Amino acid sequence: MSDAAPEPAPLLPPPAPTAPRVVTDTREAYLASLEVLAAGHGPFALDAERASGYRYSQRAYLIQVYRRGAGVFLYDPPAIGSMAELGALIQGERSILHAASQDLACLREVGIDPSELFDTELGARLLGLPRVGLGAVVEELLGIHLAKEHSAADWSTRPLPASWLEYAALDVELLVDAAEELAARIEDAGKSDIARQEFQATLSREAKAPRAEPWRRLSGLHAVRGQRNLAVARELWVARDELAQRRDTAPGRLIPDASITAAAKANPGSKRDLAALSDFRGRASRTELDLWWNAIHTGQTTEDLPGARPASDTLPPPRSWSDKNPDAHARYTAARTKILATAEFLTMPVENLLTPETLRRLAWTPPEPLTVETVAAALAEHEARPWQIDATARAITDAFVESAQSPVDPDPDAS
Repeated sequence: MSDAAPEPAPLLPPPAPTAPRVVTDTREAYLASLEVLAAGHGPFALDAERASGYRYSQRAYLIQVYRRGAGVFLYDPPAIGSMAELGALIQGERSILHAASQDLACLREVGIDPSELFDTELGARLLGLPRVGLGAVVEELLGIHLAKEHSAADWSTRPLPASWLEYAALDVELLVDAAEELAARIEDAGKSDIARQEFQATLSREAKAPRAEPWRRLSGLHAVRGQRNLAVARELWVARDELAQRRDTAPGRLIPDASITAAAKANPGSKRDLAALSDFRGRASRTELDLWWNAIHTGQTTEDLPGARPASDTLPPPRSWSDKNPDAHARYTAARTKILATAEFLTMPVENLLTPETLRRLAWTPPEPLTVETVAAALAEHEARPWQIDATARAITDAFVESAQSPVDPDPDAS
């Protein structure tokens, strides 16, 4: 037995520091990155960061891409320009996004249009997970806590802070693993075909047409009385919107909606009166006072007065149906009970089984003659997917028939 002291264990090297995330912001670097992504394998995880609340446009100010074998790339779309080459690269491969409907428009704007989608947020809804935000889904599926402190940041900031870039990279770096676990659970639940139809519907859904009178979405507009005052509100909204577009600034950062409605209700008689209005606030409320006063004067003198209410095919709220249309109320109440039960059986939110608006439309104006086939056709006209029609057409038909045969108690909570 040797008396020599044992040799000390070799020191382990210190952990390598995490490599800083780098933003790809030149076309040369962008094109070079595509070769790395092309050499990777499997689906592409995509995400986009906008500057909602800070900028007028909804363009992407950062696009994140991850692929196994290639790693994460963070792109600066305003600096790169068209990213159609990346769009071509992802064709034929699955693209994984979380809440894809929020990002598809800004991705398509730069030439990235997925041909096959897996939406982790929508998949989580179809599974009936209690929380469907990205952080909650990753924690539920992978047991990893994902901080979301920069989700509402101004992503048009340059340079982007390192902590923001790390946050952005993690949004896609874990997405492929999460999607695989989610897909396995969807398969086990027998909902793979449902998910496929929903993902395809998200990809093929057309953008909503612009509103005919977008100024009517002003918060607090209901308190503005009279056509002349409404005209003042409209002209202020238009002036603010045009200025916001020119500056690429969120309109509410110039003057808030509350300032517009306050000025419309006060209907000041002069620019001095407007300047003295304490409720007329905002960072541009005084620096652009001439602009706001000219808009008010236009509203006060125009002959193009808006209607008190917009032309609309919007249905009245269901709580008023028992007085306005008792038969529709009975149909809706009976059908809603069955739809809620079906959603509970399928363990998914009722709005994913069938949109409330679709059920209201059918209850207000049911097809004639009333059969499962005509209800199914009406559901299809409202863009219900085949699985939704299969799951609800019979229940809705039965509910409508039953409601005509027996009175239904008012449901004040129906919505």
